[in-house]
Order: sequence, then structure tokens, then C-alpha cells
Amino acid sequence: MASAPLSFFNSLSRAIEPFSPADGHTARVYSCGPTVYNFAHLGNLRAYVFTDTLRRTLALKGYAVRHVINITDVGHLTSDADAGADKMELAAAGLGKDIWEVAAFYTHAFKRNLANLNILEPTLWSVATDHVPDMIAFAERIAADHCYEIDSGLYFDVSTVPDYGRLARTVSDEGESRIDPVTGKRNPQDFAIWRRSPPGEQRQMEWDSPWGRGAPGWHLECSVMSLKYLGPAPFDIHTGGIDHREIHHPNEIAQNQAYCGCTDSTPAFTGARFWMHNNFLVDRGGKMSKSAGGFTTLFSLIDAGVHPLAYRLLCLSAHYRSELEFSPEAVGAALTRLKRLVMTVERLAVASVAPSDPPSPAVARHIDRLDTALGEDLNTPVALTALDEFLADKRLSPDDRRAGLDAFDAALGLNLLRLTRPDLRLRPVTASISEDDIDTRLEARRQARASKDFAAADAGRDALVADGVEVMDGDPLGWEWRIMLD
Repeated sequence: MASAPLSFFNSLSRAIEPFSPADGHTARVYSCGPTVYNFAHLGNLRAYVFTDTLRRTLALKGYAVRHVINITDVGHLTSDADAGADKMELAAAGLGKDIWEVAAFYTHAFKRNLANLNILEPTLWSVATDHVPDMIAFAERIAADHCYEIDSGLYFDVSTVPDYGRLARTVSDEGESRIDPVTGKRNPQDFAIWRRSPPGEQRQMEWDSPWGRGAPGWHLECSVMSLKYLGPAPFDIHTGGIDHREIHHPNEIAQNQAYCGCTDSTPAFTGARFWMHNNFLVDRGGKMSKSAGGFTTLFSLIDAGVHPLAYRLLCLSAHYRSELEFSPEAVGAALTRLKRLVMTVERLAVASVAPSDPPSPAVARHIDRLDTALGEDLNTPVALTALDEFLADKRLSPDDRRAGLDAFDAALGLNLLRLTRPDLRLRPVTASISEDDIDTRLEARRQARASKDFAAADAGRDALVADGVEVMDGDPLGWEWRIMLD
């Protein structure tokens, strides 16, 4: 096991606390997954780069990890609270498709995103609609003491649990300004446990329950599935975006307190010991959001010719609790940085070298710097600096370099031992010229320059430019060409 201490920022206490798994061996981690009504945008995906870094860090420290990610295919409304239509129902109606097909399509797209970002598969994917009977049973257990019925369904009364909203640090009405009013609610913060289908309306997804035919509320699924697969409570870590800290996770905690019959709001009774949240990805217009209209997906980034691991590197360049600005310039700089790393590793020519086991003291010092950085609340910017220092250390032997790269790749997920220059030279989908054609014409141009036929060489360059290819003479990276974007 790595030697440096491990500590994380716990959103519940708003403090950095030392961490080890409750059982001393296996870290039990639950991550709020996507609502599969649309493609994930880059801001959504930042959460999973953060969680993957957490998981890799736990492994670096020698712990096993049991990791659950849920798939929300029912219950999530168009606001984060209890107003509007179900996002899944709305998407299916807008597309004129079966809701189950919509869920399957976007679930597959999300999993492709994670694979493209070199994010490890969770131990278990947990799908909401597979657990509706579990949700009904959970609701039945808490209904008598913590819930009430109104025309629209069964609601949780937050006044029945202690210290509601402690995680968000917003317990006033003003702090719940994002929650739209629902007729009949006792408190503005009360939330739906079960939403009854309106009279005369049939949803594509609905089930019978003691409170009428309808569907579960969004918050219910995470309490049910996290406790089912990671229990007994408290499990170790619950992750999500910082937006979940304000409403969704406080509602989960309230449900968990009700379910266990707890009268305490300490971590032992909130479901998880640590609640960890990544900050927003912002563009110059503000937080990246589907509800705001235009958003950038990983697929669109790849279509523009940017390798997805450049986005992973961009995420690692900022601490997960800091806001991260997204712009074409920022992701372009990350791609350039990734190219430099790949070229450096290629020059080292260690991919086929067997790593030393255990690593020598010389490389162990670099791994210790990585270990220390990630152990201090996942300080990935410092970990990247440690990577740069390791790659610049000319005193290391080939097997030391291989051992170090294995450790850095395992922790940071940049895949430097496998990436090649051609991997990073993605062709935008709008480009009409093939890579083979570019290489053929560049070779002809090289021959013309070697023969001092500079007129022919210039004509070859101009023809490539006309076809949307920039010839990068003098590029310090030696990349030779790139497709020009519109």
C-alpha cells in the first residue's frame, strides 16, 4: 500500500478529513449517473473524470473498490425538484420514439463517452426501472412517519428529519429558490416520493403502487440502489456534481435518515460517510447546461478532430473542486500538451520494456510525489507536474521509466504507453480529404524540397491549404499538418 496519507474534502463537514474504507479494505463508492434523455455534455462528463480519478487513487493506495453508477431512466423532472414533465417522457414524445428505445440509445452513448475518456467501468451499473419494486417497498417503510399524500402523489415532509439541508447549508425558503411551488405541499422543500399519473393521462413508464398508478420521484432511486448494493449504511463515498449538493443529495439524506429511523444528521446516518462533489465546467456564457440550449458533447469534440483524452487532460489540469473554463483555446492547449507528452514517451521507447518490480528508489521518489499529490484531496494539477518532472528525469533507466509510466498511467488514465501520434491526429468529420491522400501529397512535397524545386513545394502546400490542410513547417512538435477547422 502507498505510504502517503489519504484525505478528501467532505461536503458534509466542509472540511478535509482523513479517509480509509470503513472495513479497512474495500471502498464502497456510489456515483450519481446520467438521466438518459439526451447526450451527456462535457460538464456532465467532468463528474466522471473526477470519480474515475478518485477510483484510481483508491487503487493506488492499495484499496479494492466497489463502485456503483446508476442510470436514471425514469422520474427526473425538468426541474431539479418537483415541477414539470419527466425528462424521459418529454424526450420520447419530442422524438416520436418509444421511451425504452430512447433510454437504451442514450445509455449506450454515455458508455461510449466513458470508454473514449478511458474511464473505468463501474463494478455495477444500476438501472432505475429495474428497481421500481424496491423503491415502492422503501417508500412503504417511511410513508407513515415521514410522508403525506396530495393530489399529485406522495410527498416527503422534510420537517420530520433533523437538520434537513445541512449538506447544502441552505435551510431557509430563500435557499430553496430553485424549487417551484406545488399545490398542497406542507413545506417548500418537501419533495415527491411517488408521482401519481394525472387523471386521463397515461405515461409510457408507470406502475401500480399504494399511492396510485404512476412513477417514483427522482431522489428515491439513489437511496434505494446505494443502500441495496453498498449497504449496510453508511457506505464510504457518494459522488456527484456540485449542483446535486443543493437539492438532490439533501433529499437522499433525508430519505436515508427516515429509512434507518435515525434522529441524528451525522455522517453515520446520512447514507455515506463522505459526500464529494466536483465543480462546474463553465464556458464564457456561464455553466454548461442542456436546459440553457446549446451544449458541447464529447462526440462533437471528436468530430472536430480533438482526441477525447485531451478533454480528460483538461479536466485533470484543474482541481475537481474548482470551476473549469471550457473554450476552444483551452481544449486546444490541452491537446498540444497531450501531444508533447505522447512524443516524449515515444522518444523514451519503453513500451516494450518490462518494468522493474519493485521499482528502484530512483523511480519510487517520482511515484511517491504522485501518491502524495493525489492523496491530498485528488490534487491532479500537482500530479501532472510530478508527471512532467518524471519524464524530464534523464537519470532513470529504461525499466525505471516503464515502471513509472505504468504508475502514472494507472493513476491519471492518460494511456501514455499506448497512445501514438496517429491516434492524436483525428480527422474532423467535415474534412473531405483522406489522411492517405495527405501523406502522399506531403511526401511529394518533401521530395520537391529535397530537389530544391521550391516552386513545386510551394504549389503543393497551397493545394493542401485549399483543401483545408495546414502544413505546419517549423512546428516545434514536428506534427507536419493539421486539418483547419471552419
